[in-house]
Amino acid sequence: MTTDFPQRIRLSEAEALIDAVGARQRLSTIRIDCADALGCVLAEPVTAPIDLPVFDNSAMDGYAVCGADLDPARPVRLRLIGEQFAGPSKALSIASGECVRITTGAPMPTGADTVVIRENAIASGALIECRPGTPPGANLRHAGEDVRAGQTLLNAGQRIGAAQLGLCAALGLDSVMAAPRARVTVFSTGDELRATGQPLSAGEIHDSNGPMLAGLLASEGIVARRGPVLPDQPQAMLDRLRDAASDSDLLITCGGVSAGDRDHLPALLQQHGRLHFWRVQIKPGMPLLLGEIDGTLLLGLPGNPVAVLACFLVLGRRLIDRLEGVTGLRSQHFARLQRAVEKRHERLEFMRGVLRSDPDGVLRVMPDDATGSHRLAAASRANALIVLPEGPCMLEADTVVPVVPFGPVG
Repeated sequence: MTTDFPQRIRLSEAEALIDAVGARQRLSTIRIDCADALGCVLAEPVTAPIDLPVFDNSAMDGYAVCGADLDPARPVRLRLIGEQFAGPSKALSIASGECVRITTGAPMPTGADTVVIRENAIASGALIECRPGTPPGANLRHAGEDVRAGQTLLNAGQRIGAAQLGLCAALGLDSVMAAPRARVTVFSTGDELRATGQPLSAGEIHDSNGPMLAGLLASEGIVARRGPVLPDQPQAMLDRLRDAASDSDLLITCGGVSAGDRDHLPALLQQHGRLHFWRVQIKPGMPLLLGEIDGTLLLGLPGNPVAVLACFLVLGRRLIDRLEGVTGLRSQHFARLQRAVEKRHERLEFMRGVLRSDPDGVLRVMPDDATGSHRLAAASRANALIVLPEGPCMLEADTVVPVVPFGPVG
C-alpha cells in the first residue's frame, strides 16, 4: 500500500485540480448533427444567419387590418378581400377600409399592421364588423423582434438543451461545432460483490454502486459502459483498467481507494499511471482520488454507496463538465433548515435531506438522521445533499444552507 502521497486536501483544492486536469484533457471538438447534439457542449458561438421571425406575421387567428381604420368607441365594418393562411405568401395587399382573413403564423398583407382576433369580429358575407377594443398594432409579430441576423445567441462552453436545439432548428442550422459526450466506463471493485439476481454466499453482497452510478450518469445524458467487477488482485485490476482506458475518456471506479490491505488503486496509479490527488476532507467520501491510467482520467470513488452518490454529484459531474468543455459553474441552490443540525467533526459534510418548496415559495430542507455512508435506504428517501461547512458547528432551524438537489423537489 502506498504511504508517501501527500495528506488529504480540502474540497476547494480538489475542485481546482479537477478544473485544471479536466480542462487539460478536454475532448476534441467535432461537427455534430443537431439531431445528435442534445447535451453536447458548444465549441464555438452560434450566430443567427436570419431574423426570427423571418417576416411580419399574425400572432392570432382573425383579420388583418389597418390599425387606423379601427374606432375605439364603436364597431367598424371592413370589406373582406381575401384570406392568408400559414404557409406560402399570397402577397396580398390591403388599403384603408379592407381586411384579410388570417391565421396564426401567416405572413401579414402589405398595408396591414393589426390583427383583430376572430372572437372580436362578426362576418356577414364580404363585410367584417370589428368590435371596438383592439388597439393599433395588436397581435402582430414583427420580423426580427426575437432575433436579428448576426446576433450571437449561444456561447461556446454552453451545454445544448432542448430549447437550444429548437432555436438552432428555427435558424435552419443542421449541425454545430461541439464536444461529443464523454465515453465513460464504470467499475465496481471487490471480491465480495455479486450481480443482482445471483445468490449470496456468506460475506457476499450485491453490487449496488455500479447500477446507481450508471443511473447518475444517465441522468446527465451519458450512457455509461459497465465494466466487469474489478477483483482484489492488482495485476488483474490493472489489466482491466488498461483495456477500458483504450476506448474511454473517463473511468469511474467504486471502492478500492482507502488504505486497507486490498485497496490497490492508489498504489497502481502511482506505479503505472499518475495520481493527481488522493483523500479529500469531506464526509462521506474522504478516500476519493483522481488519477490517470495510460493517459485516460480515472475518478476513484469510495466503496460506500452514499459516498458514491455524494462524490459523483459534487465532483464527478464537475469533472465531466470540464472534460466536455463547460466553462461555467452549475447553479447553486439554497434552502432553510427545517430543524437544527449539530456537527462535531472538522470535515465538510454532505448530509442527506428532503428538499421541498413551501406554499410561500421558500425552499426548505429536512435533514435525515441516518448519517452512515452505507445507509442507501436513507439516501433513497432523500432528494438533496445538505452542505455543512468545515469545522464543528450548530446550525439552528431556519438557517439558510447550500443544497445539491439530486431528485424531484416536492
